[in-house]
Amino acid sequence: MSQISIITTQNVKINFTAASIGDRILSFLTDLVIQVAYVIVVLYVAHLTGLTSITGSWDNWSKVALYIIFFAPVIFYTIVQESLFEGQTFGKKLLKIKVIKIDGYQAGFGDYLIRWLFRLIDIISNSGIVGLISIVATKQSQRLGDISAGTAVISLKNNVSINSTILENIDNEYVPVYASVIKLSDNDARIIKENLLFAIKNDDYDIIEKLTLKIESVTGIKNQSGNKRDFIQTILKDYNFYTQKM
Repeated sequence: MSQISIITTQNVKINFTAASIGDRILSFLTDLVIQVAYVIVVLYVAHLTGLTSITGSWDNWSKVALYIIFFAPVIFYTIVQESLFEGQTFGKKLLKIKVIKIDGYQAGFGDYLIRWLFRLIDIISNSGIVGLISIVATKQSQRLGDISAGTAVISLKNNVSINSTILENIDNEYVPVYASVIKLSDNDARIIKENLLFAIKNDDYDIIEKLTLKIESVTGIKNQSGNKRDFIQTILKDYNFYTQKM
């Protein structure tokens, strides 16, 4: 499997393993089975309740509106799940793959929306041929939707758990300072910790300054300690405190 190298805004390189084509296809098929099962159940219930006979006299626009309502969970399946589960659908969870931003931060709704819209070109209109060719041909194993959204799909298999890379030593008496740290994702916390360790090792105050500003802008938290390094370490400890309690 190919490697995806991501350069963060602090110029730190992080390597991920790109999800294999096989895993991406199996993930897609898993999600497809779930969607087909839903459609079958809806049609079966509609038949049992006599809904199909009732709508027989409706005009086409009314029928289309009803179909959109009933099949919305299938139509918006991918974008809703990736938004709720931070880059994963049920299929992706099962195959342990995930969508991330190329800059290393957590992808947002706009990114998932672009990927979802491009499914028409990548998958639906040509049985996935365009998406498959794009994944094989691009350095970071991206389909057109990924290229447009600035995302990539990585594998979480055989890797150290994301949570384990962001753990901080906190005792049972630890009292958190910043409740708003829960606005961060595991991926954000991991990148913050890696950049902090890099900055400490290289005595790079500029990175610590940038990390502080980024944390403040994302979470709305203001540094109360004065010392930026202590502030970032407190953020990581608080994040671990709250996420371990969930």
